[in-house]
Amino acid sequence: MRLQQIVVDCRDPARLVRFWAALLGGEPVDRAFGWSHVEPHGWPRLSVQPVPEAKAVKNRLHLDVEVDDIEAGAARCAALGGSTVGEVVTDESGSFQVVLDPEGNEFCLVIPARRPSTAPGRT
Repeated sequence: MRLQQIVVDCRDPARLVRFWAALLGGEPVDRAFGWSHVEPHGWPRLSVQPVPEAKAVKNRLHLDVEVDDIEAGAARCAALGGSTVGEVVTDESGSFQVVLDPEGNEFCLVIPARRPSTAPGRT
């Protein structure tokens, strides 16, 4: 099995795909029946499909987007129409900031914890 694409429900796919294309790279593509998608380099296709209802509850699945600088990433998201939720959290896995895309879907900007490098021949 192979992950072919990630699909996000939203009310305005053409607008939302442009947020994700600007954030992750790739060209937004508007398709038939109101769908849109982007194929960022190194990611599966991210498709957005139209639904009539607004988002009402917390996502049960979310994306983690690795960044070099969480504050700079959050500022970029805000400039594109996103917003942050709460503060940056740091634990043994690294640091993350919850962000909402323009339709309110949660995702995280993450900086993984640095793993100590292992010398060749050691485990």
